[in-house]
Amino acid sequence: MKAYSRLLPISLFLCFTVAQLAAQDWVHTGTNLGATRIRIAAADFKPGGADPQTPALKAVFDATLYADLGNAGIFDLVSKSMAPQATPGSPQEISLPQWTAAPASAAMVAFGSLSASGGRILVSGWLFDPTNTANPQVLGKQYNEAVSEESARTIAHRFADEIILRLGGGINGIAETKIYFISTRSGTKEVWAMDYDGQNQHAVTHLGTISISPRISPDNSRLAFASLGRDGWTIRMFSLELNRYVAFPAGTAGGSNQSPAWSGDGAKIAFSSARTGNPEIWLADSSGGNLHKLTAFRGPNIGPTFNPRTGAQIAWVSGRTGEPQIYTMDIDGSNVQRITDGGYAVSPSWSPNGQLLAFSWNRKYGPGDPGGDDIHVIDLASKDYLQITHESGSNDFPSWAPDGRHIVFQRTISGHTEIWTMLADGTQQHQLTRGGNNSMPNWSWK
Repeated sequence: MKAYSRLLPISLFLCFTVAQLAAQDWVHTGTNLGATRIRIAAADFKPGGADPQTPALKAVFDATLYADLGNAGIFDLVSKSMAPQATPGSPQEISLPQWTAAPASAAMVAFGSLSASGGRILVSGWLFDPTNTANPQVLGKQYNEAVSEESARTIAHRFADEIILRLGGGINGIAETKIYFISTRSGTKEVWAMDYDGQNQHAVTHLGTISISPRISPDNSRLAFASLGRDGWTIRMFSLELNRYVAFPAGTAGGSNQSPAWSGDGAKIAFSSARTGNPEIWLADSSGGNLHKLTAFRGPNIGPTFNPRTGAQIAWVSGRTGEPQIYTMDIDGSNVQRITDGGYAVSPSWSPNGQLLAFSWNRKYGPGDPGGDDIHVIDLASKDYLQITHESGSNDFPSWAPDGRHIVFQRTISGHTEIWTMLADGTQQHQLTRGGNNSMPNWSWK
């Protein structure tokens, strides 16, 4: 096996536990997970009016808001069993001492009212600091949408994101984001979409062939992916605004064209193409013009991903030395640097702040030492890394959420693949999909 001395601190070999804790420190710092969690309570909202739809809508809203705050990764969420049974519907109805007292001991309280009237759902929500009796209000919002359970979910997502934005260091929440992925449940590999929490799963494409590697544009308007057709693998483009396919001529030339990736400004797309023989990384405008090759290395070059913060760097996978490894280069193809050293490393994904890469790595890959595919996060400045999945199937295709706190990935167990999410330190793992095989997730930019 190859030596890891250029990448790994010696302490990792001497005392894994100590090094793992140290690695968690920089991951927490780099992902804004290191701050003390705020203890927050989410009161059940008070129902209003006599509309018979109100109870069901309120149940959906309450459950969604509670789950969104629990998933945020920055809160110590008060259990419903520890919260006061009161359902204050307005600032005049809340008793602050009830919420600061044990066992709730809440530092923040979300509460409000919900009613249905005239085909509309009306929600008033507040966030209070119950310890600040003189001026407790932190946030107050009102929402008015057409009546449906989906509207109740959407309003809860929006209110949760408002809370997360104010209490989470000015970083937008992800409750309204989407995840795109490949699913076989319709009989062929098609591109599907779902809400961040796994709700509203639905097919986007209906091509009846094999599609892979969906990538959503930064403005959520277009979806690039690779699809197998009569002319081989091509990069296809689907407009979510127009609900139809649009041209991307750079991705239709001969050879195998795969793994598209958007630049942070949406102006460029990098992808892998074998049109000149060896799979290389190519770069084009998002319209398909100004195409040029960035790499010229022995072995396949695939899986590009842009530094979303600077737009000036690309990470990708190259087999130039044999087994696939992660490399970075400037957007003009210069300044090539190898990031991993040894094993089998694939599927890089750049964090929103440009400091970290998540990727799938089998460190023990080789004859007689099969190891396992696990998600790792590496700090590009120090080359320190943290393994964030452990001995739970084969884990691949990580993709960062826009808040930089969450990662979505695929996990294969006994030949069956599903989509999971977790915090960027590997905690709070949740399975999102069930049925068919579901793979290659991509989290929307916003």
